[in-house]
Amino acid sequence: MERKNSDNECPVRKSMQIFAGKWTLLIIYQINSRIIRYGELKRAIPGISEKMLINELKFLCDKGLIAKKQYPEVPPRVEYSLTPLGEKVLPIIDEIAKFGMENL
Repeated sequence: MERKNSDNECPVRKSMQIFAGKWTLLIIYQINSRIIRYGELKRAIPGISEKMLINELKFLCDKGLIAKKQYPEVPPRVEYSLTPLGEKVLPIIDEIAKFGMENL
């Protein structure tokens, strides 16, 4: 692949605008190929605040990586799953995990 200058059109820069968040890849990794409810996701990521998780989920939904399904129940039930675009990130996360296991 031809490398471009790291201007605003650089594909690495564009990708990093999505994936550079502290929690982004962890959220995608936890959702993985399952449907997960908000509370379960919150418990699966120790240290993330409720506000941060809500903001990150909204951001990832807006970017088309995560799908959110709300049910009209009391109390409200919300489920999250990866979209086909979000599933494309899983091999990248697998490689990062592999690097961590082998080198850190």
